Amino acid sequence: MVIIRTAGERLLWNISRSVFEYCPFAMFRNVCYRLIGRLSVSRPFTMNQRHEIHCRKIVFNEFGDPTKVARLVECSLPDRPDDQQVLVKMLLAPVNPSDINTIQGVYPVKPPLPSTPGFEGIGEVLAVGSAVKNLVPGDRVVHTGAIGTWCTAGIFDSKKLRKVSKDIDMYALSGISSNPCTAYRMLHDFVSLNKDDVVIQNGANSACGQNVIQLAKIFGFKTVNIIRSRPEPDLENLKNHLMSLGATNVLTQEELRTTELFKNGTLPKPRLGLNNVGGKSATEILRTLDNGGVMVTYGGMSREPVIAPTTSFIFKDIQLRGFWMTRWHRENANTEQQDKMYEALSQLMKENKLVAPAHNTLPLESFQEVVQNTISSKGFIGFKYFLDLEK
Repeated sequence: MVIIRTAGERLLWNISRSVFEYCPFAMFRNVCYRLIGRLSVSRPFTMNQRHEIHCRKIVFNEFGDPTKVARLVECSLPDRPDDQQVLVKMLLAPVNPSDINTIQGVYPVKPPLPSTPGFEGIGEVLAVGSAVKNLVPGDRVVHTGAIGTWCTAGIFDSKKLRKVSKDIDMYALSGISSNPCTAYRMLHDFVSLNKDDVVIQNGANSACGQNVIQLAKIFGFKTVNIIRSRPEPDLENLKNHLMSLGATNVLTQEELRTTELFKNGTLPKPRLGLNNVGGKSATEILRTLDNGGVMVTYGGMSREPVIAPTTSFIFKDIQLRGFWMTRWHRENANTEQQDKMYEALSQLMKENKLVAPAHNTLPLESFQEVVQNTISSKGFIGFKYFLDLEK
């Protein structure tokens, strides 16, 4: 929320916004967005007389254990971004395994050091560069390829920001470019599925897995969802939660090995399998697939290789494919296909048909706790972490 300290500032704010939105002359528009940017100051950062914004961010100077190499620092930003840049007040950022892997130095994308982690987040535009035409101060944006979202404010490339609606849940929107997009693409791009076709997936309680469940239900597909066993009542609570999202069946890995669902005809054999775990879990999914089925690997939570029986290739003509959302975004940036995907997902979120995973939110100062729990959770944490960047 913008803090207006005097009546004069309020008048200047209103005039600037009106002229900015309706004046056709670029010169006056540029003057107005500078004024708006200077007035758009709110906690947790402030602006001094030199027109710098003071903010906080997480920084790592070397790759390694995130609990040791990452730290919280104070910093200053210019209030006037360069031509193609945008100054953004950050609101919320999800914490993903890719963020942790980036700090560790094991993710395929290695940023130059020092760096600030965070591939996803949602924020509010404070000021835009003179060449930015698609955004204005006050717009809400999500990050689509930018790194460095674990901060209270930052300057980002305008091409890596996408304007979003303010009447959609921030928790769902803040992570739209990763898990919802991944689920959407995997359900569209590998097998031409028909109504009541079956999709089987492991890691079903992950953020992406929960998106797969919801989208598959919307598209008319059935899902068999595999999770790790855990003590009661946690196991039953998790099963009930996934069923409430639209899962057709939820099984533990042990239950999958003995299930009669496919043998007795309760469900047809899956045509599409989604692998987020690897190891024995992936092998078990392969065994359930129908002839000509496809298994798509998009994660490896077990850190074990995918082992495929020879018979799956010879007698069932099974295909093994891989998917990386980052590559898809890079190859399809600013295309009609990408726009349609974002529009479809945003509309589903607006209608509350696609909701954020169960989550826990902590302030930026608690990033060490967030990182430590994410690293050590071993898939049993039961919720996703978000960083509240306004606290």
